Amino acid sequence: MRTFDLAPLYRATVGFDRIADMMDRVLTTDVNQPSYPPYNIEKTDENAYRISVAVAGFTPEELTVEVKEATLVIAARRADDETQRHFLHRGIATRAFERRFALADHMRVTAALHEHGMLHIELVREVPEALKPRRIEIERGTARPGNPLISNHPETVEA
Repeated sequence: MRTFDLAPLYRATVGFDRIADMMDRVLTTDVNQPSYPPYNIEKTDENAYRISVAVAGFTPEELTVEVKEATLVIAARRADDETQRHFLHRGIATRAFERRFALADHMRVTAALHEHGMLHIELVREVPEALKPRRIEIERGTARPGNPLISNHPETVEA
């Protein structure tokens, strides 16, 4: 596997630490990512997303959904109450897990729903008004006194 040195990126930028950290995390992450539990990420609208995680065998009380430092953490902890059961075949995994998703700026979790063995988490990107593009009207006209766009320098210079 290739390794990339991101030190020049850190030296030449200011305020992009999250992006550099994310690139570093992606490039150094082990190729053998756990596949349990399976999940889908769906774009439901221009600024809305849904993460669906297969959580068969877990009750809503055994699941936790938290947002910590721009990271969505989905975890499941199960009490060991199955000591009396004897399985001939066990194909439904109900082991504890923790799944993490890095969230972009301005992403907010709006809801979590447990239904038919699936955990659906709704997310929305809420860009603040100050960061949204805005159109600036262009005025047409001549220079007039008191216009803040026109310099108040005198037309003639006295010698």
